[in-house]
Amino acid sequence: MRGFDQAEFEVRTKRAQELMRAADLSALLLTTETDVRYFTGYLTRFWESPTRPWFLVVPVTGKPVAVIPSIGAALMGQTWIDDIRTWSAPDLQDDGISLLADVLAELTPVSGNVGMPDGHETHVRMPMADIEHLRGALGARRITGDQGILRRLRMIKSEAEIAKIQTACDIAGRAFVRVPEMARAGVPLDTVFRRFQMLCLEEGADWVPYLAGGAEQGGYSDVISPATSVLLETGDVLMLDTGLVWDGYFSDFDRNWSVGPARPEVRSAHARLVEASDAAFEIARPGATASDLFHAMNTVLTKDAEGTDAGRLGHGLGMSLTEWPSLIPADQTVLEPGMVLTLEPGIAVGTKILVHEENIVITEGAPRFLSPRIGPEVIAI
Repeated sequence: MRGFDQAEFEVRTKRAQELMRAADLSALLLTTETDVRYFTGYLTRFWESPTRPWFLVVPVTGKPVAVIPSIGAALMGQTWIDDIRTWSAPDLQDDGISLLADVLAELTPVSGNVGMPDGHETHVRMPMADIEHLRGALGARRITGDQGILRRLRMIKSEAEIAKIQTACDIAGRAFVRVPEMARAGVPLDTVFRRFQMLCLEEGADWVPYLAGGAEQGGYSDVISPATSVLLETGDVLMLDTGLVWDGYFSDFDRNWSVGPARPEVRSAHARLVEASDAAFEIARPGATASDLFHAMNTVLTKDAEGTDAGRLGHGLGMSLTEWPSLIPADQTVLEPGMVLTLEPGIAVGTKILVHEENIVITEGAPRFLSPRIGPEVIAI
C-alpha cells in the first residue's frame, strides 16, 4: 500500500510530543524533506529545487502546522495536515520568516524552547541570515537543539515503514538478477549503469537517486566514482550498489559479478565478505550494539587479510539512503526491534577492494534479511 493511514502520523506525533515534554521543548521546527515528510506524508521531488524553504512546526500539543510556499499548498492539503499557512515564494525580503515567527508565537509560550535537529547527520535547510532573523523575531523564545528526538523517532521503524523498505529491496533484488542480461565483456561501464537504472524502473522503482559501483581487473579502486565509458573485460569484477526509492523509502545493497571466470583470490575475498556479513547478522539482536556488529565483521575481515578504509561497515536505512546509527567501533547505539540496517563489509584484494552489502531488520528475536540473501559464490557473466 502506498502512503500511510492517518493513524501512523498520529502515533509519530504523539511519540514526539511525549519526548518533547520530557526535554522541555514547546515545539519542534523542522526544515528538511525527510523530517517534514515523517510527520506529514508530504512526498514530492520539488525539494530538488533549493530556491524555497519549507517549514513544519510540531507543537507540544495538537497537530503539526505547515508553513510553506503557496506552490505546495494543494499537495499538502492532501495529507492529514489541515493547518497550512502559506506565502508567495520566493520573497527576497521576507521568505516566510515573519509568518513562521507568528506561528511559533501562537503555539509556544513567551519563554518556550523551540527544538531543531542539531546532531550528527542533520542540517538546517534555510539561509543562515533567515535563522538570525527568526531568532530576533521570537523575543524571549529560544531556538535550541532537539536533544536527539528526531534521531530517536526515525531510527525505529513501524511495520508499515519496514514493509515499504522490503518492497524497495524486492525491486532491487529483481533488477540485480537481470544484470547478466545486459552486462558482458565489451559493454561500456556507463552503459551498464544506465541500463541498470532502467531495470530498476522496469521492476517498479519510483526513481533511482543513487547508483555507484565500479569494474576493474580483480576488484575495483573505489565505490563512489561515476561510471566511465571503459569497456568491461574478462577478469573484471563488476559491482553495482543501488539506493532506489519506492514510496519514499530506500533500498541500499550491492552485488558483485565476475566478467568470465573469477580469479581464486576474488572468489576467496567474496566468500570472506559474505562470511563477515553473516557473522554480524547472527548477533544482530536487541541488546547488541552498532559497535558489536562492526567488530563481528572486522574480526572476519582482518583474518589473513585487510579491511578497507571506508570508515564504517554499515549504517541505518529508511527515508534516507544512510541514517543512524553507524557501524563503527565508537557507536554504542543499542539495537532495538524496528531498526533497519545495512551490513557493508569491505576487503582488500591486492591493490583493489571488494565490498558486499545486505539490508536487515532487527526484530524481537532473530533478525531478518530484507535484501535477497546470496551465497559466497561470485556469479560469472
